[in-house]
Amino acid sequence: MAEHSSGSGSGRGDHGTTAPVALRRAVEQLGELIGKTPESVSALQPRDEGWTADVEVVEVQRIPDTTSVLASYRVTLDADGALLGYEQRRRYTRGQIDRE
Repeated sequence: MAEHSSGSGSGRGDHGTTAPVALRRAVEQLGELIGKTPESVSALQPRDEGWTADVEVVEVQRIPDTTSVLASYRVTLDADGALLGYEQRRRYTRGQIDRE
C-alpha cells in the first residue's frame, strides 16, 4: 500500500475502527464490487463518521506495464468499516506523472 495517514492521534474513527482495519476493508469491499484486485491505497483519511480512501486499481493490463491503464476510486466507509459508496475519480496510464 502506497501511503496511509490517519490524521488523528488514535488512528480510529468514531466507533473504534483503526486506520489499518479501514484500509483493508476499503480494498476488500471495492475489489468485491468491481471484480478487480486493488493494487494500492494512495490516501486514507478519517471523517466525522468513518473513513475515505483513494484506492488504485489496474483497469487494463498492457505490455509494457508502463502503458497499463489504472483508475483511482474514492471509497467511503462508515465508522465500523462498512462500505457506503465509491466513485471512480480518474483514469491514467501507469507511466503518467502528475504535474503541478
